[in-house]
Amino acid sequence: MLILQESWTDRTGSFVVYAPVDSVSMESVMRGGDSDYLALLPSGFAISDGPLPANLPTEMNNSHESASVLTLGFQILVSSLPTAKLTVESIDTVNSLLSCTIQKIRDSLGAN
Repeated sequence: MLILQESWTDRTGSFVVYAPVDSVSMESVMRGGDSDYLALLPSGFAISDGPLPANLPTEMNNSHESASVLTLGFQILVSSLPTAKLTVESIDTVNSLLSCTIQKIRDSLGAN
């Protein structure tokens, strides 16, 4: 498994977009194979910074000068059958993925 990744920063925030790719399929495409069979499910996150709103309680405004907003986006392969239903296990897996990703981002920024 390979991870294709792009990251950049502009005045609106910082962005990271990535996609896991099967290494055998990627090698085939790099040798001139058909890229239609290369599954790409990009995911990523954005962090935007800005001042705190003036209407926050005084104790919150005094403790921080700015705030950050974290936005996550994941593409997850699910069944294409019209009768398919989400299971409790799949919901738990997605919840765990989101929670773990948020915690790792917070840890890397020292935001705990």
